[in-house]
Amino acid sequence: MKTYSAKPADVEHKWVVIDAEGAVVGRLAAYIATRLRGKHRPDFTPHVDTGDHVIVINADKVVFTGRKLQNKRYYRHTGHPGGIKETSPRRILEGRFPERVVEQAVKRMLPKESPLARAQFSKLRVYAGGEHPHQAQTPEVVDFKSLNAKNARS
Repeated sequence: MKTYSAKPADVEHKWVVIDAEGAVVGRLAAYIATRLRGKHRPDFTPHVDTGDHVIVINADKVVFTGRKLQNKRYYRHTGHPGGIKETSPRRILEGRFPERVVEQAVKRMLPKESPLARAQFSKLRVYAGGEHPHQAQTPEVVDFKSLNAKNARS
């Protein structure tokens, strides 16, 4: 038996559309990270980008379970002494770029900063509204909420 190792030239990337309206953020991000890495494929190779292109629409309508919308905190640091900043998911979702909640959740589930992780993350496109400009790629629609009852929150 020989172990199969995918070559970058042999990999065919599909395009997938996911509607995030009413979807739980953590479960959605875990599913997207799996698709971006290519772990859903039988020819998955850890050092080769075998994942799909993922388009997420209605990212401004994602939901959190429990009281995470108010109580969860995101931290960042400016690099200066005493420069720690914090915000909540509610402020981000009500702000100017609500799609950043989904983008950052997925980015934190991918491998840490490396060329492969940057290549995989660049195949994610997140849109706050219901429209996307990628119709020419004929993306396949994935009904994420019907995969598991816990994926959606009413």
